[in-house]
Amino acid sequence: MKQKTTACCGVARFLTILDGPWATLIVRELLHGPLRFTQLKDALPGISAHTLTHRLKGFERNGLVTRTAYAETPPRVVYQLTPLGQGLREVLEAMGKWGDALPPETVVEEASQGHAEPGVSPTASLCPFSQLAKSPAQ
Repeated sequence: MKQKTTACCGVARFLTILDGPWATLIVRELLHGPLRFTQLKDALPGISAHTLTHRLKGFERNGLVTRTAYAETPPRVVYQLTPLGQGLREVLEAMGKWGDALPPETVVEEASQGHAEPGVSPTASLCPFSQLAKSPAQ
């Protein structure tokens, strides 16, 4: 039986919760406000329903996301960041600022080699994250 251990520092804890390429992109979308599962899936081209479900359950378990199910037909489920999840806004804004400072040819070269971030098009005229800085804090 595997024994669970606590991550040794804040960076390790961060990476434990936000591991993998989709985690930060899901949070990025939820920073805009509550979304239904389908809205999230549509906002992240290439993510599978299985991966999105797995990530959302993990975020809920770690206190980053709340899941509200409404007793309607058809059923409606809404995901929303908790205050803890909202605390990632500054982290993602810093990541965006750092990424914006990279020379464009660096990203294009990586993308042409098939290493681009999932859900991010190197030719996109408007990055969804660029709107985040303009949205009101939730």
